[in-house]
Amino acid sequence: MRTCEEPRPPNGQSPIALAAGQSEYGFAEKVVEGMFIVVNSITIKIHSKAFHASFELWQLQGYSVNPNWQQSDLRLTRITDPQRGEVLTFKELTWQTLRIEADATDNGDQDPITTPLRLITNQGRIQISLKRRTKDCNVVASKLMFLLDDLLWVLTDSQLKAMMKYAESLSEAMEKSAQQRKSLAPESVQITPPAPSTQQSWSQTFGASPNASSIGQYFDKHDMKESSYHLLISRLDLHICDDSHTRESG
Repeated sequence: MRTCEEPRPPNGQSPIALAAGQSEYGFAEKVVEGMFIVVNSITIKIHSKAFHASFELWQLQGYSVNPNWQQSDLRLTRITDPQRGEVLTFKELTWQTLRIEADATDNGDQDPITTPLRLITNQGRIQISLKRRTKDCNVVASKLMFLLDDLLWVLTDSQLKAMMKYAESLSEAMEKSAQQRKSLAPESVQITPPAPSTQQSWSQTFGASPNASSIGQYFDKHDMKESSYHLLISRLDLHICDDSHTRESG
């Protein structure tokens, strides 16, 4: 992966939908979302103007969940509101071990001597909420929650400074992306009727025939007004050490 100094144009329609010969949220999207994915190991390398990093995951699992973050009937893992023309979907990723390593790139903006940033964690999970338009499957808003149990992290002062530079570099890219989304005028939404399976799931959820008001209330309960990112750590044990060799250092 590579961060862009200037945001790319929107991706447009979903490639899954286009490959299936459709232009809206439909059967092909539901099939892909319903897949249970298990990967023994995965490595992601990220290149940025300020740093390059690598993520290594072991025993990764990805699956759909209901709004209460529990595995259940796949029909209950999405909330479709035909009045809004939007659909909410919920995913969860879990892993056994995560290793993160980041180092500054060779350019004049960085200090001549930098210490690579390393972090190893055990079990963790990521909860993902997506709101998309049923018309073209474009993502309107998302919510990302990064959850860790106990985290022991030993940092040197130079690593802490480097981490602040990395975060600043990423925040600039995220801010430009947010400005691009705001500058794009919203498109008109084409109302499409829900599929029969969606009707059945609402009947099971509410115990009666679904109606616009009940669906709208349930949609509002789990709706994301804007994109957000969250980090939750049950217990953090952080040690910051001085790695300088001069006597004046504290």
